[in-house]
Amino acid sequence: MTVSPCPEVQTLLSVLHGQRRHVLGILDGLDADALRQPVLPSGWNCLGLIQHLTLDVERFWFHAVVRGDEDVINSLGDDSDAWQVGPNAQAAAILDRYRTQANRADTVINATPVDAPLAWWPHHLFGEPHLHTHRDVLLHVITETACHAGHLDTVRELLDGRRWLVLT
Repeated sequence: MTVSPCPEVQTLLSVLHGQRRHVLGILDGLDADALRQPVLPSGWNCLGLIQHLTLDVERFWFHAVVRGDEDVINSLGDDSDAWQVGPNAQAAAILDRYRTQANRADTVINATPVDAPLAWWPHHLFGEPHLHTHRDVLLHVITETACHAGHLDTVRELLDGRRWLVLT
């Protein structure tokens, strides 16, 4: 069923698109070594964060939780630690996978009424859901993506001094 997206969904999607652009934009120009370099004490790197956004955010929230896609739900354990990027993984492929997954998520977002209840929830992992509708998920993903964009801002500035959208 295709639903004509309501103005609220279009507004929320526009904000999410802005955060996704920020995530990718702050990484623009970094070479593969810099994308793999851990900078903060926790040890994650930029590619690990992008892979987390791809698998644990875009795929999990929109395809598993909002849509209830059984194939995605059944594959969730396959990437037990999305933050870890294998040594042979290509940076461009990880970035492209994020773009592709974001586009796939947009399809779900545009086809789902804003007040639609969650189609699936992993009670065995997280107990009772704290989010209840598609709107709640959209707001959660916007917040998480924005938070991670801020993390990437910090890492980028520590790597080479570049800052994103600085108003002076």
